[in-house]
Amino acid sequence: MKAVTWQGRQDMQVIDVPDAVVEEPTDVVVEITSTGLCGSDLHLYDPLTPFMTEGDVVGHEPMGIVREVGSAVETLQAGDRVVVPFNISCGSCWMCDRGLFSQCETTQNRDTGTGASLFGYSKLYGQVPGGQAELLRVPFGDALPIKVPHGPTDDRFLFLSDVLPTAWQAVEYADVEDGGTLLVVGAGPIGDMAARIAMHRGLRVIAVDSVRERLARLHGRGAETIDHTEVDGIGDRVRELTDGRGADAVIDAVGMEAHGSPVAETAQKALAFLPKKVQEKLMLNAGSDRLAALMSAIDAVRRGGTISVSGVYGAPTDPLPMFQLFDKQVQIRMGQANVRRWSDDILALLEQEDDVLGVESFATHHLPLEDAPEAYRKFRDKEDGMVKVVFTP
Repeated sequence: MKAVTWQGRQDMQVIDVPDAVVEEPTDVVVEITSTGLCGSDLHLYDPLTPFMTEGDVVGHEPMGIVREVGSAVETLQAGDRVVVPFNISCGSCWMCDRGLFSQCETTQNRDTGTGASLFGYSKLYGQVPGGQAELLRVPFGDALPIKVPHGPTDDRFLFLSDVLPTAWQAVEYADVEDGGTLLVVGAGPIGDMAARIAMHRGLRVIAVDSVRERLARLHGRGAETIDHTEVDGIGDRVRELTDGRGADAVIDAVGMEAHGSPVAETAQKALAFLPKKVQEKLMLNAGSDRLAALMSAIDAVRRGGTISVSGVYGAPTDPLPMFQLFDKQVQIRMGQANVRRWSDDILALLEQEDDVLGVESFATHHLPLEDAPEAYRKFRDKEDGMVKVVFTP
């Protein structure tokens, strides 16, 4: 089968790999019909390359048709249409029973000290072959895949794999009261969708980014926007818009890729010149992230407000302004999305006749799988108005 594979720093290649097959009685094999390119995939492109192995199959936003089921699977059959969540959860352990599917104790990676395994996401998260491929082996066939109806286009349901639950959880964790103001830092796919969900709930949304096409998308849906390259400080501008108080909550939808952190960016790039084992140890024990987005969130949130972090951070030694956080009485909530915690509520919304979140027009680019290497580069460089890419194997 064809699959997108990691072959080195900033080197993705589409090659032939062995077909996915049923390995356990609870497995299903899905023929992928659509699969997304996520901002988190860019972390594997660079800088999380120390944890990648040449030939790793990437991607964690797939959907498709069940082609084969294991002997113990009872709720799915060949021909069913499913979306596959990005995190791999058993659905029945202590963590899953409490809705913490991203911390599933069955698939936790205790050797690396990380949570539930993820499709296509490095040795840190289980090194499980990913979904940017023609076929995908999916474990826990009765608990993990999300069955969706035939009929609507893939884009109606595809984003249940990651974008929708990640954005949904970000808004839930922000916990803004009715009529409150939510600041969304970063208008990429997650920030864009979080803003849409928040506006659907009747909240006032202010979105911050530097890419005009991204801001224009949200402005067209009713959000207020700030181009951070045109203001002296995000926090100052937000306070001007909120009676001097600040936003009730802030979603950091950027994470460690934030622009405006030159020292951390230089350190990340310098890792490329070290032996791979040394890179791994430094990133696990002494690395630091680019924190510009998070620092902006801390500045812009009002006293007693909440910061909801959905952007990925990966370093163990990030310095934080603890006095400022304590003095402002700020709450912080974060973590990988617990996809199966939110998927039923989101699916009910998607099954309505009206496309209230605009998911069917959310993707800016639909490309064949063969175009993945160039798409990774363009997405990283924010070229060609690229906000969300969907591949068709």
